[in-house]
Amino acid sequence: MDNKTDHFEVLRKIGNSKKSSQREMAEELGFSLGKFNYCLKALKQKGLVKIQNFKNNPKKLNYVYVLTPKGISAKTRMTLNFMKRKMAEYDQLKKELNQKK
Repeated sequence: MDNKTDHFEVLRKIGNSKKSSQREMAEELGFSLGKFNYCLKALKQKGLVKIQNFKNNPKKLNYVYVLTPKGISAKTRMTLNFMKRKMAEYDQLKKELNQKK
């Protein structure tokens, strides 16, 4: 996968699971923890993700990952581009199958 696809997957995951840890989200995406962290930092630098920390109990520090308004817009735009690409691939495959008949 390329960086755009990886970033899209991370944005989708954060948008759908606000209470997951980095490790859990990385596992669900099939990413190493390092790759997930790298993508997360890049998205934070672009202003697409906000990382907030809170204390669940006095001994444990937890983080919440939130899409910023800019992140929500980027996720929407990336989703539309993804769908357009998949529809074009579908149309091309359908055309190829029809030519073989």
